[in-house]
Amino acid sequence: MLVNQATPHLARRRCLVTGGAGFIGSHLVDRLLARGDHVTVVDNLSTGRDANLPGTAPDLRFIRAGLSQTLPTLAGEIAGGGETFDEVYHLAAAVGVKLVIDDPIGSIETNVAQTGELLRFVHQGCPRAALLIASSSEVYGKSERIPFREDDDVTYGPTTKSRWSYACSKAIDEYLALAYHQQHALRVVIARFFNTVGPRQVGDYGMVLPRFVGAALRNEPITVHGDGRQTRCFCDVRDVASVLPRMLEKGACIGRVLNVGGDRPISMIDLAHRVKTTLSSSSEVRLIPYDQAYSVAFEDLRQREPDLSRLRGAVGFEPEFTLERTIVDLAEELGARPAGAPGAPATPLRGNVR
Repeated sequence: MLVNQATPHLARRRCLVTGGAGFIGSHLVDRLLARGDHVTVVDNLSTGRDANLPGTAPDLRFIRAGLSQTLPTLAGEIAGGGETFDEVYHLAAAVGVKLVIDDPIGSIETNVAQTGELLRFVHQGCPRAALLIASSSEVYGKSERIPFREDDDVTYGPTTKSRWSYACSKAIDEYLALAYHQQHALRVVIARFFNTVGPRQVGDYGMVLPRFVGAALRNEPITVHGDGRQTRCFCDVRDVASVLPRMLEKGACIGRVLNVGGDRPISMIDLAHRVKTTLSSSSEVRLIPYDQAYSVAFEDLRQREPDLSRLRGAVGFEPEFTLERTIVDLAEELGARPAGAPGAPATPLRGNVR
């Protein structure tokens, strides 16, 4: 893990990362520490893990608490003469389809209320900071236009289907953030993530790749929901983490929404077979209906593919990690986790990671 290897020509920044012990957040923290920044992480570990953070980094402050409880303390420190933040990355959110379906109230309140509180905090306490708001490709809803472009219209299902509550909550986050930019000149950037995958991701919340990899490591059936023909585009978390600070540095990103991810679609059935082949697993690939996978009626999108023209034009983004490399690295990490740890295989490995 790279820690505190400062780049000489860059000024030392003070950064706040909400959800910084989570999957994407912890990789971002690694990047910021490697850049030589002082990083404050706020995370209640509801889905994050303290093991994701370096334990001995002198420039890391970890506050294990909810964001709503922590922001008044940080505001008081700034008001009392403490240093303000130069960059704020808001990654704290309800994550994963399964979690959203199982706890729709908590997911909506977490996504909407906390984002509003953070925007007020930045506006009042560090108005010159650059702020990145993590959004989701779910915002596109049931759009059938492929690839998804940031200014496309969106269509959601009825309010009686809680599956769409997550999309609406993230859309409200975007509306709020853009309103703060328009009314208060807050330096906001919105990143719409598309299926980020890689080391430190767990399958507990419905994340597809660690779920597939975990099953393959155990040589158990890899279960694919629906008919398996739905397609997604995956991007390694290390590519995502590397581009986020660059987005805050570029004026072309301020006040805009940008898709962040890969743009090479793969069907879920093909992904399952790719995992099986890459890990030399004897797992069976098995289709199961959505009503067996989730406790409520579920409506999925057939295709989800981003147009990355805006991101490429702004920062020259091109992913470096191949899907096979991501699968292998995730498998090696899952295999190294102790029994009982989040995402760890339930049975011993059988030597099928290469």
